Amino acid sequence: MFKRVESKFELDRFNHIWTTVWLEKGYDLDFTEEVLERFVIVTEEGEHIGTSEITPYSIHESEINQIAPFADHPKLIQAEGAVAIIDKMAVLKHYRGHFIADLLSAAVLFGEENKLKYYVALMEPVFQRALRITFHVPIEKVGGKVYYKGDYVVPVIIDVEEVYNNKEQYPWIIYLQETSHIQQTAQ
Repeated sequence: MFKRVESKFELDRFNHIWTTVWLEKGYDLDFTEEVLERFVIVTEEGEHIGTSEITPYSIHESEINQIAPFADHPKLIQAEGAVAIIDKMAVLKHYRGHFIADLLSAAVLFGEENKLKYYVALMEPVFQRALRITFHVPIEKVGGKVYYKGDYVVPVIIDVEEVYNNKEQYPWIIYLQETSHIQQTAQ
């Protein structure tokens, strides 16, 4: 299940997870200052094992525009103010291949709550392909592979509005669970 990062303990777990994954893969660490939301993936046993982070996007100011031509894309220009960056989608090695639906569901929930149309992201190519083929996430590549901070990534636009407006077509969507059980196990 997934939950919002709401405490110092959860923020510490969040940072431990994504930095562990980034270092394991040889990526450069990049701490984000301005964040809209952070999510952690928590097993039924209360173990924090995954992360995702949503940050603001600006056609005019976001650093991600220097890596790929997001700022020139007509969809993003038209949807200005309804676009965010999704980053730090990470699952600890032992749990990899599982819990992807949780990561995606957290992004869909945030997108729907905030009336977002799109997410922009730099994704590891195999992960991007899995999202497109296995989960049928509406993803559009905005360019070819680019070497960025330690690995090749694919710049993509995710049509989150398409997903939350057509939930019946995405059976993997998991809804936000009550957090009282998780909070009790974490203490």
